[in-house]
Amino acid sequence: MSHLDKLPLARATGCPFDPPAELGAIREQNPLVRMTYPDGHRGWLATGYAETRAVLADQRFSSRYELAHFPMPGAEDMGEFPPAPPGDMTGIDAPEHTRYRKQLVGKFTVRRMQQLTDRVEQVTAEHLAAMAQRGPEADLVRDFAYPVPAVMICELLGVPYEDRETFQRLVEGVLNSNGTPEDVYTAYGAVMEYIGTLIEAKRSAPTDDLLSDLTTGSDFNAEELAGIGAFLLGAGLDTTANQLALGTFALLRNPDQVAGLLADPDRAVEELMRYLTITPIGVRAALEDVELGGQLIKAGESVTFSMAAANRDPERFPDPDRLDLSRDAVGHLGFGHGIHQCLGQQLARVEMRVAFPALFRKFPTLRLAGEVELRPDHQNIYGVRRLPVSWDRD
Repeated sequence: MSHLDKLPLARATGCPFDPPAELGAIREQNPLVRMTYPDGHRGWLATGYAETRAVLADQRFSSRYELAHFPMPGAEDMGEFPPAPPGDMTGIDAPEHTRYRKQLVGKFTVRRMQQLTDRVEQVTAEHLAAMAQRGPEADLVRDFAYPVPAVMICELLGVPYEDRETFQRLVEGVLNSNGTPEDVYTAYGAVMEYIGTLIEAKRSAPTDDLLSDLTTGSDFNAEELAGIGAFLLGAGLDTTANQLALGTFALLRNPDQVAGLLADPDRAVEELMRYLTITPIGVRAALEDVELGGQLIKAGESVTFSMAAANRDPERFPDPDRLDLSRDAVGHLGFGHGIHQCLGQQLARVEMRVAFPALFRKFPTLRLAGEVELRPDHQNIYGVRRLPVSWDRD
């Protein structure tokens, strides 16, 4: 296959955890192929592990939104994409990206995130106890997968306790996959307004939290600080919530793997990140001519890379389509790679290492109890909208 007319997006019926089968067939024939984008641009699609990792690591490929063409349906009707707003680290390159990351990376070290373990355990236990009291049925997304990381990101940012319900409702509006673009834009504006107000409060009366640290100890202006707060929300809430929900769904469909989860949560989390890859694709634009995989990518051409397909590359992960929680999945691309590798990955790891085992220990008879509602294939973050479960009462 030398050329694609469009990016394959549809997952096979009954295979909610597998990327589109066509991506695997493309990877076997040629892990880097020509692809036509919805706006008519002729760019590339990378599906191999080595090729995807190379693009992510090479700063000759830009993350700037305004330089890229996007492969999702409907992108042709959206016109030119504007530059990333202040604080959005995903859509900027060095040296601007370096300035942001240098001041933020120390807030998310392994040591600092591990210090939050006790609090994650407490928050997890509280929500599991509330589920048990209301049970024996629940929507795991609403009652567990979403609220646990929501509480943690609120505490990290320093959202006052009395504001948290209001704040979470605002955030839900931004993350609402059923909302219109206008609805999401309005909700985003409300979140930014709230964060701006919160920053002013931190400036006059700092507390022990990330926004206070940045407000009093960085060179970010108010607009940048608000943007960073919004960016961290998206990076630290929607992703972890969907990973928890989709990971639980996968474990309920593969109950033989639960013992491996309980025996070695650290290893299990890495395999779930590899196997599920909830951020399935990304795009970069070549700033200059780059040779990759024996092909010449010319300056200005966009490269879409499928991290979902790369994480299922048998050249890197033997028997990749099998969920195996005993596998050494170190090196997976579930958190990305290179300078844009997920800033909050250590917090996400702590949350998952605590939440998954606690859930299955609390409810050893946990099972699916209805139709699971998944997010559409074309969304930036794949995951679960609704996960009905039940369990036996003690």
